[in-house]
Amino acid sequence: MAMISCNGATCKNDSAYEKITPEYLPCNTNNIMAFSRVFLPSIYITVFIVGFIGNSLVLCVLIKYHKRSNISDVCLFNLALSDLLFLISLPFWAHYAAITQWTFGSFMCHAVTVLYMLGFYGSIFFMILMTIERYSVIVHTYTWSFSKYRSVRANIALILFMWVLSLGASLPTVIFSQVRNESERWTCSVELPNGTIWRSLIYMELNILGLIAPLSVMVFCYSRIIPILMSMRSQKKHKAVKLILVLASVFFLFWTPYNIVIFLRFLHQFGYMNTCKWDQDLNMAMQWVETIAFSHCCLNPIIYAFVGEKFRILTLKILKEWFPLCFGHWRTTESRVLRE
Repeated sequence: MAMISCNGATCKNDSAYEKITPEYLPCNTNNIMAFSRVFLPSIYITVFIVGFIGNSLVLCVLIKYHKRSNISDVCLFNLALSDLLFLISLPFWAHYAAITQWTFGSFMCHAVTVLYMLGFYGSIFFMILMTIERYSVIVHTYTWSFSKYRSVRANIALILFMWVLSLGASLPTVIFSQVRNESERWTCSVELPNGTIWRSLIYMELNILGLIAPLSVMVFCYSRIIPILMSMRSQKKHKAVKLILVLASVFFLFWTPYNIVIFLRFLHQFGYMNTCKWDQDLNMAMQWVETIAFSHCCLNPIIYAFVGEKFRILTLKILKEWFPLCFGHWRTTESRVLRE
């Protein structure tokens, strides 16, 4: 992740990730720094623009046509909100990467880190909650038939609990984030106490909460959901199965490379692969896998929302109201779909 990788700064002294790697590796990373200054800002800004537009449309549709008692809509709303928090931090990291110096001060270093980490863990936890909700609806239909009438207060309490979990998971990185003056340049990075296990704990937290836990939940839930859907004589079963497979596959494809590199960093800080060549290769690999992982938040609106015909129609309806010259000629089958 940005705060503990070659995020947007450089891969040498001012990278947040470098702050929690062994300090005894005086490797020359000038080529990686030059690559980061060009590559990362353009990618971060592109992800920000595409993701901001898509997730903002999701929020607008859900606010206008929401059902407060529908936990799926509530989770989708908070998932889009988490992605937006994450995306808002990217322009700051892009600026940091471009000029290789943090110019926004200590408060903004903590504030941007909070946005980044809260958005990161929030999106994972709400995706897990949505998966469990789908599992309850399809596998435990009778139990869910009672729980679906939960009060608005119960849903609010559940959502607040997920945000508290996200904040708790974010605290180690947020607390240890500091602004320092190094070689006449200000840096915003994670400063861990020497001789502590915090470095290992943060790596483990990333791998467990960032990949192992959500994938375990998805594999378990979807392995029970798919056979039930396949046995149903429904015209929509193939679309439902396809959507489920896309959800699991895209998450796995986009986040696994990142977590593999994080795990290699975990080994690296214990002395394995302890050469300059490995250090440089891992730094360069982090640039690419980080970009792939970040772009996942751009796909969330498509995967969770725009795949659904009803949501597409509601989105188009809003766009026709706001931009009649651009979208006024588009036709929809609104009455048929909204009755389903």
